[in-house]
Amino acid sequence: MEDHLTPARIVQELDKYIIGQADAKKSVAIALRNRWRRLNADEELRREIIPNNIMMIGPTGVGKTEIARRLAQLAHAPFIKVEASKFTEVGYVGRDVESMVRDLVEQAVNLVRNEQKEKVREIARDNADEQILDILIPPIRKKGPTSGAIDSGNEGVGYTSNYSDEELNERTREKFRDKLKRGELEERQIEIEMTVPTHSVQVMAPPGLEGMDGLQDMLSGMIPKKRKKRKMTVAQAREHLVEEEAERLIDMDYVTREAIDRAGNNGIIFIDEIDKVAVSSGDSRGGADVSRAGVQRDLLPIVEGSVVNTKYGSIKTDHVLFIAAGAFHVAKPSDLIPELQGRFPIRVELSSLTREDFVKILTQPRNALTKQYQALMGSEGVKLNFDQEAIEVIAELAFEVNQEVENIGARRLHTIMSNLLNDILFEVPDVNPNTEFFITGEMVRERLGEMVKKKDLSQYIL
Repeated sequence: MEDHLTPARIVQELDKYIIGQADAKKSVAIALRNRWRRLNADEELRREIIPNNIMMIGPTGVGKTEIARRLAQLAHAPFIKVEASKFTEVGYVGRDVESMVRDLVEQAVNLVRNEQKEKVREIARDNADEQILDILIPPIRKKGPTSGAIDSGNEGVGYTSNYSDEELNERTREKFRDKLKRGELEERQIEIEMTVPTHSVQVMAPPGLEGMDGLQDMLSGMIPKKRKKRKMTVAQAREHLVEEEAERLIDMDYVTREAIDRAGNNGIIFIDEIDKVAVSSGDSRGGADVSRAGVQRDLLPIVEGSVVNTKYGSIKTDHVLFIAAGAFHVAKPSDLIPELQGRFPIRVELSSLTREDFVKILTQPRNALTKQYQALMGSEGVKLNFDQEAIEVIAELAFEVNQEVENIGARRLHTIMSNLLNDILFEVPDVNPNTEFFITGEMVRERLGEMVKKKDLSQYIL
C-alpha cells in the first residue's frame, strides 16, 4: 500500500464512486491506513497488532459491498466477497468456511501473476515476434563453410551477390522484423501451434473435507497438454504467443510466496448476509437455527486467526481484514454468538438513501448510471441528454417505490432506468447517427408515472 493513501485521501477516492455513508468510509479508511502503520511499526510489535474488523449494518443497495470492493482496489489488495448463508456447518454437505481463505489466496496468486506478466511483457512480445518471424521466414541453419556465395564478377549488371544463403536469409528476416515492428503484417494469415485447454480432473471430496485442490492439480498435471495448429492473423497470434511467453518467463515460486504474503497481510474478506446466520433471540426451533449457530462457530477460528492449508501453501489469517455486512431486519447484531461479536469491534450503520441521495447517485459518481447509458448510446453515434427535472423525477420515483414495495436501495435505479429507456435502446440501431434524445421530466412521468400509481405495485417490474 502506498504511503500517500491517508485516511482523508482514501475517503476522497471513495467519494468518487459512492454517495454518502461518511461513517462507513471513515472506518474503512482508518482500517486500511492502520495496515500501513502496522507494516512500518517496530518488528517486535508488528505481529501483535491485529486489525479491527468491521461490521456494516444497513439495508441492501446502500453501498456496503461497493465500499469494500473500492477499498481493495485502492490498496491493490486481494479481495473476495462471500455470503455467510452459503456456508454450512462442518459435517454437512456444502462449502466449509475455510474455502473463503483458499479463494482469497487464489485471487492473490492471480493478482501477483498479472503484475509479473506486465513486467516481462516487453520481453515476451519480442520473443513472440521472433516466433512469428520464424513462421514467416524460417531461418536457415548453417551446415558448414560458406562456400555457396555467388559472385558474377560484374557488379551492377544482372544479379550479383556476395552473400551466402544464410546471410541472405538473415537480411530478409531483418526486413520482415522491421515490418512486424511497424505493424505492416498484422492482417497476414499464419499458422501457429498453440496449447489448447484440457478438461481438468474433478476430485469429489467427502462432506466437510474441501480443499483437495492440490490433489486435483496434481492429477490434472499428469494429463499431457494438447498442442494444436490454428490459422489466424499475425495480430491474433501475437496475443496468444505473448501470453504463453509471459507465463513461461515469470517465476511461479516467487508468485506463490508473494501471494501468500499479500493475502495474509493485505487480504480483505467481505462476509455478506452475516445476519442470515444469526439466531434470533427466543427462537429455538432447532434444525436451521442449530446449523446457523454452527456456521458462526466455524467462522470464529478463521476470524480470530488460524492456519489454513491451500494448494499454494499455508496461510495465517491473523492479519486478514474481515468486513461483515448485513441488513439485520429480523435478527440483531447481539444475536450473533458473543465470541464472534467480539471479533468485529468496529460497527457502522449505513443509512437508507433519500431523494437527494438518488439525485447525486444519478449524476455525481464517475460510473453514474446516466453516464453509463450515455456511453452505451455514444457507441452508436447517438447522444442522450437528461435535463435536471428528469433526474429529480427518476429519483422521486425510486424513493417512492422503495418506500412502498421493497427497499432495495440504489439498485432500484437500474430497473427504473431500464424501463424508461428500453424503447430508445431498441430503436437506436435503426436511427440516423448524430441523433439526439432528450429525456425530460414530463417524459419520465408519462412512461413510468402510471406504474407507481397502481395499488398492486408487485405485478410490475419496478
